[in-house]
Amino acid sequence: MLGAAVFAFGQLKPFGSAGEEETIDRSQPAVLKSVRDLSQFHAAAGEFQVVLDIENDVKWVPAALAGERTLFVAAGSVNAYVDLGSLQDDGLIVSPDGKSVEIRLPQPRLDRPNLHHDRSYVFSQERGLINDLQALGGAPDQQRFYVAAEAKLAEAAKSSELLERAEDNTRVMLTGMLQSLGFQVKVTGD
Repeated sequence: MLGAAVFAFGQLKPFGSAGEEETIDRSQPAVLKSVRDLSQFHAAAGEFQVVLDIENDVKWVPAALAGERTLFVAAGSVNAYVDLGSLQDDGLIVSPDGKSVEIRLPQPRLDRPNLHHDRSYVFSQERGLINDLQALGGAPDQQRFYVAAEAKLAEAAKSSELLERAEDNTRVMLTGMLQSLGFQVKVTGD
């Protein structure tokens, strides 16, 4: 009888099971700090991935004792946009008869890379004995890998066709919009 009562009480788990963790989020709500109007047409986006191979050597010390080599996989996106708010006075010219319009597009630009933290990670890391001992003292600083990855993603975006695609897509969008309003359209680059 006593054994059945202990068994039943154990099945209820009034105190939770031993070793079970509970996460309590006591974070404050986000606060809106500012709002600004945008005049950008985001016309193209590129998804990129890069593998960084970064090695830190210590002069005159064997790698088995000191130094570190890290392979870091980074994934991110870069948007290309045209800032229509920067159209100059002569950037939008309507003909005297009101039937045609000429637009001089500003040059497209690239946004800062948006690193996807959920898909970026340290793939492998080799450390010397001294570096291993130092790592025991706390969490490793991976900020430098994220900074280097952003720079590599920005380089990749510059050498891709994103800017040309943004200019073409902006031209198509403006032409379609203005033609639907009855204008004959001529779009040129800045």
